Amino acid sequence: MTRQRTPTERLLALFDGHRLSPTQRRIAQYLLDHLPEAAFLSSVDLAERAGVSQPSVTRFAVALGFSGYPALREALRPIALSAAADSPDTPEEIRRNELQAAVAAEIRNLESLHRMLANPTQVLDLGRRLAASVPLTVLGLRISAPLAEYFAYAAKRIHPDVRCVTAGGSAVYDALLQAQTAGGTWLLAFAMPRYAAETVQALRFARELGLKSAVVTDVPFVPFARDVDMVLPVGVGSRLVFDSYAAPVVLAAVVLQAMADAAPERTQTCLEAYEQVAEREDFFYGR
Repeated sequence: MTRQRTPTERLLALFDGHRLSPTQRRIAQYLLDHLPEAAFLSSVDLAERAGVSQPSVTRFAVALGFSGYPALREALRPIALSAAADSPDTPEEIRRNELQAAVAAEIRNLESLHRMLANPTQVLDLGRRLAASVPLTVLGLRISAPLAEYFAYAAKRIHPDVRCVTAGGSAVYDALLQAQTAGGTWLLAFAMPRYAAETVQALRFARELGLKSAVVTDVPFVPFARDVDMVLPVGVGSRLVFDSYAAPVVLAAVVLQAMADAAPERTQTCLEAYEQVAEREDFFYGR
């Protein structure tokens, strides 16, 4: 017999698969924490209690695929009534279910990446191209900066010249121009939502310079797709207050592996050199 979903699980299902802003997630959290009474509030009352503006509530409803807040409230009321009829979930159970749902969504993102890599041709080809680009520029602005820094930090151990760009403004254009002048041919960018306008402009400038570019992002049909040569879409977790990036980090590690495999002799030489440095550090610190 199929287990009947709890009211909390039914409510979480309404949010699943939709990209919500931090403000919209605050509204979602209020609904989770205050079933069933929240489902009978007006948009003005819900906005006041959740600490957001009334237009934010309307945008929240539209983001979930409803025509407006009245349509969302109609969908919420049966869930609220079932919560009132049954014994409602405790706050601890609600929080546990919400956190579990977030992790489950990330597992699905990793499963989707696993399916994508059933044919690794694109990633292996990218690894060869990135390995051959000297210098190699890695770009990540704002929320995407930590992903770029992780990739660049590791790539420097297997590649002779990796340049990580995480500062916006004119510094981006200077770095791209210098890389192109020095003989670089490829740019790897990380562009997580919400996409920074500076990232879009940098990708366009890279194309004008003649640099090839690949972008790790969340969906295939990004607004800057026509300005890049390769889009690597991978799911981003959006169930918590801030996005989570389990799948993009794994994809970054996979691309690093593809780079290492593309130049095995250079990789071995570089890794041995770093190992010798690490041994000297251990000796110095008495480890």
